[in-house]
Amino acid sequence: MVTIISALHDTVLAQIGNPTPETPPAADKLMKLVRYFTWFVLLSGVLGITFAGGKFAWEKWTGGGLQSPKMVAGAMIGGIIATSAGTIMNAAIG
Repeated sequence: MVTIISALHDTVLAQIGNPTPETPPAADKLMKLVRYFTWFVLLSGVLGITFAGGKFAWEKWTGGGLQSPKMVAGAMIGGIIATSAGTIMNAAIG
């Protein structure tokens, strides 16, 4: 009984062709948009850390209250999340 089912299974699968993959419509425009978004996220992260570092130096120099270490930590956590999301998406796509 098992050999009959196995033979039938092989016969049915032999009749089904292997479809060739093709890109979805407008995939190139979507990938271009994703690349622009990636550059925007990287640029905003670098600008955020630079701004927070400058503000930290200014607060230290003027002797004011230290609020900028929170900004630096927030920018670094945001960068870690953005980098992780990019890595996960690259693994899922490619």
